[in-house]
Amino acid sequence: MRITTRGRYALRASLALAKMGTKEVPVSINCLSEQENISSVFLEQIFFKLRKAGLVSSIRGPGGGFCFARSLDTLTVKQILDAAGEDLDITFCDKRSDDCQRIGECMSHNVWLGVNELVKKYFDEITLASILEQYEKNPQGNR
Repeated sequence: MRITTRGRYALRASLALAKMGTKEVPVSINCLSEQENISSVFLEQIFFKLRKAGLVSSIRGPGGGFCFARSLDTLTVKQILDAAGEDLDITFCDKRSDDCQRIGECMSHNVWLGVNELVKKYFDEITLASILEQYEKNPQGNR
């Protein structure tokens, strides 16, 4: 598994939006770009994907921007990474089973499947609300 810059930025920008925005007050791409030092063009691409996945909604015009479409305690890191197009599998072993010549006799196949499931479960259990809560308790100790 390798989380790309797009995935890392999607999570960073989502957390910045969670910290800065509310349902009533959207946050602009420019504001997020300045806050996180991420290209506004790149953020537009990321937020297009997040909006398409139904994680955020957008408001056009002056004073417009993005806000979350759902409660922060239901939005998970996995959902954000999935929406950004990240592949959370440790190995592609389970995706190449029809090409694999050893599938019937491979003793390690289930090990890789298990690791993939653990990683996905881990990211699926972390909500944006829990990250914000942890950060607020100890903002300096999160390095």
